[in-house]
Amino acid sequence: MNMMDMFGKMKEVQSRMKDAQEGLRNITETGDAGAGLVKVTVNGLKNVLSIEIDPDLIKPDDREMLQDLIVAATNKAMGNIETKTREHLRQATEGLLPNIPGLNLDGLM
Repeated sequence: MNMMDMFGKMKEVQSRMKDAQEGLRNITETGDAGAGLVKVTVNGLKNVLSIEIDPDLIKPDDREMLQDLIVAATNKAMGNIETKTREHLRQATEGLLPNIPGLNLDGLM
């Protein structure tokens, strides 16, 4: 592979990575807590898109429990979206870079 081919390949990698990262906003995951009483949906950019709270939970005496459930549901959704984003980016760049043992590109994704 000559230098011009290598530079062309890098431009293609950059372009596909940009497209893949933009696609992350369309990947969503929902985490729940309290047997589904609280649900939080996030996207691949790790933005919280929505929070659903069962109406029965909205009582002044249950405030601390509700806060804990929101945190738990958000953390669950964030943990679940990580797997989806890695797979999305892996598929988007598949075949562009050689398989080099020990080369970890997770920091780029």
